[in-house]
Amino acid sequence: MYAVFETGGLQFNAEEGALLKVPHLTEKPGDTISIEKVLLVKDGEKAFMGTPYVIAARVEAEIVKEGQAEKIDVYKFKRRTKYRKLTGHRQKYTEIKIKKIVLPEN
Repeated sequence: MYAVFETGGLQFNAEEGALLKVPHLTEKPGDTISIEKVLLVKDGEKAFMGTPYVIAARVEAEIVKEGQAEKIDVYKFKRRTKYRKLTGHRQKYTEIKIKKIVLPEN
């Protein structure tokens, strides 16, 4: 079984048992979440495509851990003014494990 879902403005491919890093969610590790914004579900020969979302389909996942991605450097520079500034940024993420993909009733 295969699904494409949306969370945090990004789309992710999911199969049961997969570990994914998604943008930071408010739930804590150990919680179970249900993602309703499913764009596509495929089960063998049957496929359901949404316009934009598949009604009554959902992806159930468990939150494994939270963390921060690798640091990226942000460098600002203006020529001939002796202006240079270096800052860093670490994006927060939540790692989830896909438990179950629920198909629509049709």
